[in-house]
Amino acid sequence: MLLLLIQIKVLALISSGPTKNVGVKKACQTLISTVDCSLKPQINAMRNKKIPTIAIFCGALILSLGMVVAADLVRMQQLAQSRYGAQAAYTIGEWRNMMDEVRNLPERDKIVRVNDFFNERVRFMSDIDIWKKSDYWATPLQTMGRGMGDCEDYSIAKYMTLQLVGVPEDKLQITYVKAKIGGKYSKITQAHMVLGYYASPTAEPKILDNLITEIRPASRRPDLAPVFSFNTKGLTVAGQAKPATRNPSAKLSRWRDLLARMQQEGL
Repeated sequence: MLLLLIQIKVLALISSGPTKNVGVKKACQTLISTVDCSLKPQINAMRNKKIPTIAIFCGALILSLGMVVAADLVRMQQLAQSRYGAQAAYTIGEWRNMMDEVRNLPERDKIVRVNDFFNERVRFMSDIDIWKKSDYWATPLQTMGRGMGDCEDYSIAKYMTLQLVGVPEDKLQITYVKAKIGGKYSKITQAHMVLGYYASPTAEPKILDNLITEIRPASRRPDLAPVFSFNTKGLTVAGQAKPATRNPSAKLSRWRDLLARMQQEGL
């Protein structure tokens, strides 16, 4: 972030000098309008500080590239080919193409496209069948590579993908729930995991799920009883307004292990 601020200040000095070019300024204004909508707050903040248009465009470009540079998607596709074969590499290629297509769409469209992508391409199977373990959290590469996963794997893949296309992490919560099964009057529940999307801090979450594939607000999912939710910034117990801890990995060893494995694979 410090490097970014230095770059913007240098660019501001250059673009405010006597060599201003009206044509370049107009082109930059046009390009700024196409930047991912998730960067609008940063762009507006630059405008409020009266930073020149050319510098704003360069800063926005750096910010936009930063979202993707952090992930080595080429490496992921190469690993998919070497570990799982041509079909897996093809799926990773489709995933990359989908992200390119949605990156500049409104968030409401991003969550639909990402939710549909994984629900359509990943077949539900239990961890014991896939990994011979009772509970295993797969990386997105493993999920797409095998083309199968359980509820945690769907939620994790959607969570990571939405961040890659510009949805702020603060708006995403992986949520552990008790899901009612067996009909309206059933008292039978099972452990389940979904992804919650919060359009604003006080908004009702929308639920991205692999069981009911339509994205619905939480109030239309009476079959789900939240237990706790988390992302890399904190863990919140159901019914509490503030995070129970700012270090969810301390309580979720699987989450810590997952983060390490994803980093090794390029995320």
